[in-house]
This record gives sequence, structure tokens and C-alpha cells, in this order.
Amino acid sequence: MTHGNGNGRPLQLTAKDFKSDQEVRWCPGCGDYAILSALQSFMPELGIPRERLVFISGIGCAARFPYYMETYGMHSIHGRAPAIATGLSVSRPDLSVWVVTGDGDALSIGGNHLIHALRRNVNIKILLFNNQIYGLTKGQYSPTSELGKVTKSTPMGSLDYPFNPISLALGAEATFAARSIDTDKRHLTEVLRKASAHRGAAFVEIYQNCNVYNDGAFDAVREQRENRIVLEHGRRIRFGADGERGVIQRADGSCELVDVADVGEEALVVHDENQEHPSLAFALSRLAHTPHGPTPIGVFRNVDRPVYDELMQEQLASAAQLSGEGDLEALLHDGDTWRVDGH
Repeated sequence: MTHGNGNGRPLQLTAKDFKSDQEVRWCPGCGDYAILSALQSFMPELGIPRERLVFISGIGCAARFPYYMETYGMHSIHGRAPAIATGLSVSRPDLSVWVVTGDGDALSIGGNHLIHALRRNVNIKILLFNNQIYGLTKGQYSPTSELGKVTKSTPMGSLDYPFNPISLALGAEATFAARSIDTDKRHLTEVLRKASAHRGAAFVEIYQNCNVYNDGAFDAVREQRENRIVLEHGRRIRFGADGERGVIQRADGSCELVDVADVGEEALVVHDENQEHPSLAFALSRLAHTPHGPTPIGVFRNVDRPVYDELMQEQLASAAQLSGEGDLEALLHDGDTWRVDGH
């Protein structure tokens, strides 16, 4: 993408321009490498100068991300990245603000901040790297670990029922919710492209393999393409090696996996990511609570709703018109005040 370089000459940005001078320090074979490469390759498409791009992370393996992007960035507080990103986005609407988080960071200590950023529809892009484990702290179970997961912190198996991140996002009224896979660069890039174009909060769950503490958690989807239910807007939902399987919607609104030969092409659900009501998107998200079989990937929901940042700017502008220039001294001494004399 071409930008001015300050001397009147065009500057062509490439993936290399988004690679920082920091040594990338993840475990060899970690899925984060593939996601980083996809982001660095995609960034030039945005047409945004690097000084107007910001990556904010919390705590965890994924939180190293800002160090490796040649943009502005902040390695922030555990779980609080969406809150910090909200403050930055509403105060600097000229910036493109991205949050990088993990399933532990975002859904445990940060769950509160995540759902409120989504319901408010703040203009930020949230990338949740889901490896179903705490990797940085050496392999404890996370909010997305499956029931019965044996780890150092649950030697007899986890008793916690896991979150489904897409269902959670849709329940929080996310206007954009999508899922992709670390090793499918083409699909991930397409999802990122749609997320970046969305006005408001865009939530993207990325299945990311932790080859040290939870290796193979997503192999049913990463390695077996016939299990990928690829959601394509305006098309009937089919999957399988030869498209022999499909998705129908039951009378109660839930979705069911079927053989196309048994029900016929016309019975299959036509995916509509722009459907205002989130019922279909939610039903699709429930097809696979954990990725051990056929699992939907792609954009579940992509709808327009007033953006928090813009609403706030409009409110501030209205307040300024009503109150005029404003007098800080008068404001500080308005109402009940008192003076404390020191001795």
C-alpha cells in the first residue's frame, strides 16, 4: 500500500515493514507464528500508516504480539486490554485499534471487559487466540478447556463446563463475530479483511495450537478439512470431502447436521451473516461446542449498529454547544465546596 514518506515520494509498505526488530520468542511450532505472519502480510492492505495502527494485549503467550508488530502497541494488564483499547479508541478515533488476547486472558479475569466492549460496540478489533489452555503459566486448564481436562491444576479432570467464545460474543450482542484457524492463512486473511472493514467491535476467535501443553486440540478441524463447515454469506451450508453433508434448521430454531442426500439441497440453511436477529448465528455456533468434529468457521454475524465512539463524539459536541466554551475554574467551585486550612 502506498503512503507519503514526508518528502513527497510514495512509500510502499509491505509485510516486512510490519516486522519489528524484536526476536520472536514463542515455543518452536507454536500457532502464534502463523497468526503473526498472516497479520503482518495483511496489514499493508489496510492503507493505514503504521503510526495510526495500535496493538494492545493483556497477559499470556498471545500478549507478546505488540512487540513483534512495527506499529504502536502496548503490553497491558491481565484481562484489561479491551478496557484500555476502549479508552484509546474513543479518545483517538483516527487510530485503528486492535486487541490481541487469549482464552485465559479474555474469558477468565478479562471476561467482564470483553463483554462490555462488545455490547457497547466500541470501534476495536478483538483477536482471541484460543488454545484451550494456559500456556504462559505452564499448562493449567482455561475457560475453554473441555470438561474432564486433566492438567497440573486439575489432576483428576476439570469440573468446569467450557465457554463457547462465539456463543459468548453473540450473547453479548457483538455486531461482528467470526472464527478461523491459525494454519489456514487464506481463510484467516479473509476473516481479518472483513473484521477490519466492520465499523464497531469485531470479535475473531482463532483456533491456535499449543504444541507444548495442549498439542492437537484442534486437529479434527486443522488437519481434517472435511470437518470444516465453511460459512459463506448467501450460500447454502454444505461441507464434507464432496459437499455431501449439510446444515438444516429445526422447528425449534436449532441447527442439525445432515446428509444432503437424505434431505435434499433445498432444505439446507442459506447462511446470512447480515441477519439482524442473532438467532441463526447463535444456532450455528452451537453445532460444535468444542472442535472435535464438524465445526463452523467464517463470519457468523456482521451487522450495522451505532458505534460507541461516534455516539460519544456526538454527545460531546452537543454538550459543547449547550454549555459554550466551558470554565474549568467555575466547574471546580460549583455546588457544595469547602476549604481545609492546614496548620
